[in-house]
Amino acid sequence: MTHESPEDELRHPEEVMWQGRFIAAKKRGRWEYVSRARGIRAAVIVAIDEGLDGRHILLVDQFRVPLERRCIELPAGLVGDESAGEAPALAATRELEEETGYRAGRMVDLGEYWSSPGMVSESFTLFRAFDLEKVGDGGGVPGEDIRVHRVPLASLPDWISARRVEGYAVDVKLLLLFGSTFIDRKG
Repeated sequence: MTHESPEDELRHPEEVMWQGRFIAAKKRGRWEYVSRARGIRAAVIVAIDEGLDGRHILLVDQFRVPLERRCIELPAGLVGDESAGEAPALAATRELEEETGYRAGRMVDLGEYWSSPGMVSESFTLFRAFDLEKVGDGGGVPGEDIRVHRVPLASLPDWISARRVEGYAVDVKLLLLFGSTFIDRKG
């Protein structure tokens, strides 16, 4: 029995098996995957507060129904879910302030990335926020129950380990903050 290569699967039409307000289950040939509906994308923000008390990363946690628990994450949000054609940098700026209560003086686009390319076609644009100013409490929009964490970068691995022990899930995008921590680990 011969199988088509993944590239050969592209000659099959993409079929939408089911679509909701935010996601769609799709099929192309033998491949099944999920995508965002209506062309909605995501923006993810690395926000490091360069305060007088040292460098701190802004993280959030919120309950994620698919995981059945709270998850530690970088601030993030959808681009274009409220207004078509929204610029990703504008969405990142808006979401950072909504979720964390910090306003960025400047956002730098670090490129487009895919978090789980074997199952999800969604990409996100990663931004680095600079010149942060605390302007509110954060917490997201009503009903999101987002908790804000300002964590010293120097103690981030230990802080994440402690949250794991407490039962939190940890978003894969946080790996970028660990640099060579895992690569250089001896056991």
